[in-house]
Amino acid sequence: MTLLLILHGFLVISFTLRILLRDDLIPPTRLAWFIVLNALPYAGCMVYFLFGEINLGRKANALNQKIHDDIREKAVAHMGAKENVAMLIDPLYRPAFSYAASINGFYPVDGNQAELMADGDETRRRLVADIDAATDHIHVLYYIWLDDKMGTDLAKALIRAANRGVTCRAMADGLGSRGLIGGKLWQSMQDAGVHLAIALPLKNPIWTMLRSRLDLRNHRKITVIDGTITYCGSRNSADPEFRPKPKFAPWVDIMLRFQGPVVAQNQLLFASDWMQATGEALDQFMLTSDTFDGGFAAQVMGDGPTERRGATPQLFATLIANAQTDLTISTPYFVPDATVLEALCAAAHRGVAVTLIFPMANDSRIVAAASRSYYRQLLEAQCKIYEFEGGLLHAKTLTVDGKICLIGSSNLDLRSFDLNYENNILLQDKTTTQTVRNRQQDYISRSTPITLEAVLAWPYRTRIWNNVVATVGPIL
Repeated sequence: MTLLLILHGFLVISFTLRILLRDDLIPPTRLAWFIVLNALPYAGCMVYFLFGEINLGRKANALNQKIHDDIREKAVAHMGAKENVAMLIDPLYRPAFSYAASINGFYPVDGNQAELMADGDETRRRLVADIDAATDHIHVLYYIWLDDKMGTDLAKALIRAANRGVTCRAMADGLGSRGLIGGKLWQSMQDAGVHLAIALPLKNPIWTMLRSRLDLRNHRKITVIDGTITYCGSRNSADPEFRPKPKFAPWVDIMLRFQGPVVAQNQLLFASDWMQATGEALDQFMLTSDTFDGGFAAQVMGDGPTERRGATPQLFATLIANAQTDLTISTPYFVPDATVLEALCAAAHRGVAVTLIFPMANDSRIVAAASRSYYRQLLEAQCKIYEFEGGLLHAKTLTVDGKICLIGSSNLDLRSFDLNYENNILLQDKTTTQTVRNRQQDYISRSTPITLEAVLAWPYRTRIWNNVVATVGPIL
């Protein structure tokens, strides 16, 4: 018994001291860990050992810095210039574009155009058609790549392209696409000459857990074709029926097809991941800067565990603070930190029409509970909340004042904020923003409005469960 008490004290004190020594933790996260360690000391210590530190290791961080330095040195002409913010962006929204540029060096570039895909079928058809028309290169990166119709059609299109001499590079996350990697479809691409790479591979999960975390993932969805076309949005290489979780189908996604100088920035973001995984040099990538008369300003924003902490929530908070009249956000996973939550409430209090659209049926019971714990505070601030009923709303969209739009892979949750590599495009254009707003209105038309009265009428056990989950939310 004495030995157990000594072991118990040693574990709790050791991990408590480690948490207290971490200057990068915000107080709510530190408090959440204290609660877990005291409530479940042995399990809590194991969970902290496996998931408490957000670090890919010194070697990965050093390589990432080297790659980014190389990109900034050799591709500066495609990253945009600091003065572009003042030249291209409305003064009201310059803080958001300047902040986005501070994350990984991409400034707004002019002369872009975008087309919103009507639905999942059109996304698949247009993507395959663009790949079939490629003449020089195709680069794709997906967090989830299944061997369903979407995934198979994409793979076969890459095989056809490789067979006619087009350079094809395909990359998939080691965890999200684990069913595809090493399978017949993956092997068929390799046999055809498609260059393959795995983002954050899991060759030895135990070693990964000892030196890093299994759940540090590459959540990006990037497609670049001939350096002239890129797709950006929430869609993985998977059918809307989403075979791994059919209970929540259809997955409702959004994708934009871009042309213009912003394509080169997305190319560079892909290149940074490819170089990290394969060791290839930037010289292997073709960079172009086609522009379109009357095109709009846009810039790429990429974030991840090797970038500075807090970058994504701070960008969201800046965009929210820049809103003058209206702000609409759709996201499947809403577990905000205090930065984003307070920014939303502050915007609503100062008269901005804040509208939030979440799925009614979420594939994560934990996330759903944490999300709903914030409803009362948001509704009391006069935010409007809608829960989408037509499947799992997976679209990640943000529109501001009918002029500014952010679209990509980032959710408003702590995984996107701290753990995942994400990619987004921030743009200023009334036409494109209005098109995305129309899609948001379509989501709202298929949703149920959530009222403060309904939230206050929730049973005590529901409210307690939601708040308990939210209390440990910072470490989920």
